[in-house]
Amino acid sequence: MKITGIRTRVVQWRGKTVPLPPHFCTNPMDLIAPLLKPDTMGTFTFHGWLIIEIFTDQGLVGIGNAALAPLVTKHLIDQYLAPLLIGQNPWDTEFLWQTMYRQTMAFGRKGVAMVAISAIDIALWDLMGKAARQPCYRLMGGRTKVRIPVYASRLYATPLDELAAEAARYKAQGYQAMKLRFGWGPNDGAAGMERNIALVRTVRETVGDAIDIMADAYMGWNLDYAKRMMRLIEPFNLRWLEEAIIPDDIHGYNELRRFGSTPIAAGEHEFTSYGFRQLIEARALDYFQFDTNRVGGLTAARKIQAVAEAFSIPVVPHAGQMHNYHVVMASLNSPIAEFFPPVEVEVGNELFWYIFKGEPKPVDGYIELDDAIPGLGLEIDETALQQFEVIG
Repeated sequence: MKITGIRTRVVQWRGKTVPLPPHFCTNPMDLIAPLLKPDTMGTFTFHGWLIIEIFTDQGLVGIGNAALAPLVTKHLIDQYLAPLLIGQNPWDTEFLWQTMYRQTMAFGRKGVAMVAISAIDIALWDLMGKAARQPCYRLMGGRTKVRIPVYASRLYATPLDELAAEAARYKAQGYQAMKLRFGWGPNDGAAGMERNIALVRTVRETVGDAIDIMADAYMGWNLDYAKRMMRLIEPFNLRWLEEAIIPDDIHGYNELRRFGSTPIAAGEHEFTSYGFRQLIEARALDYFQFDTNRVGGLTAARKIQAVAEAFSIPVVPHAGQMHNYHVVMASLNSPIAEFFPPVEVEVGNELFWYIFKGEPKPVDGYIELDDAIPGLGLEIDETALQQFEVIG
């Protein structure tokens, strides 16, 4: 089998959106927000998505995707990476991954270049699964679970009565875990800390002690503020505190992990097995949360899974989506997966629901993967794309 062509398209949302409240979710821009416009959520919302299709001489088509900086990712694939793949055998995933990684090393290694490699690599694994007539998780080690437990991931910093109603709805739907977002950071002082704790208290009182709660600061705090918050969240028995500080402060994560008893999670903005080796060496995290369509694709995800298991660090990939579910299914070291509930008005993490057919939805807090569906199990919903601006 040979690769004969590659097509990239960027779909940009042009449907209805709603203004986000100023404290909808903390984010890295908050610390400099006083010098900027009131809306600092630009680093959080994703209103564009990249789709890649890899065509072969056997008529099979592999599908991959990426959400970060899709226009730049498209250009990088089209100009730098696609020419490296034409005529190659898609089964040579390690060789192709290394070729792309080393070709872009001078300007890549992390960030958008690795996002581009991830999208291609996911499509290659989808191709291999289709060629073998097996789901991708079968190629990565096979089934380790009858079904995958997922946690509902939303619960933004909305009014407390709305937050309680949403948490109660997830509990009624059978979820055994759910994640909320903090809304306030260092610039909001002690009053903001009280508002953050009110969010956690509301969810805990709503769902009780028998359901796991996680909380995400999305890089919106600094180490000093995170330490102060750690003392306040201790009574609520969080399963983990996520991305409390920026990803480059690896030693800060180590200090935060040693500071309190709440487990520390991060990694969705880290890249390749080398980046996660540094996190291991620094003893920085209790949970790894790479995103397969950022970290280097399924090829990189498998390597990180293996080394994380050797150090007894559970892997819970960031975001839902099929590429992450196949990683979770194939590893005993991934106890749970994230799930973004579909919504009527897209906010920032749910755009894939409009683009693909085949994404599973949970029943009683679990999703199932079908052994009979080869590859990732996704199709592009060409009809649904008509509501987008499509570039490419």
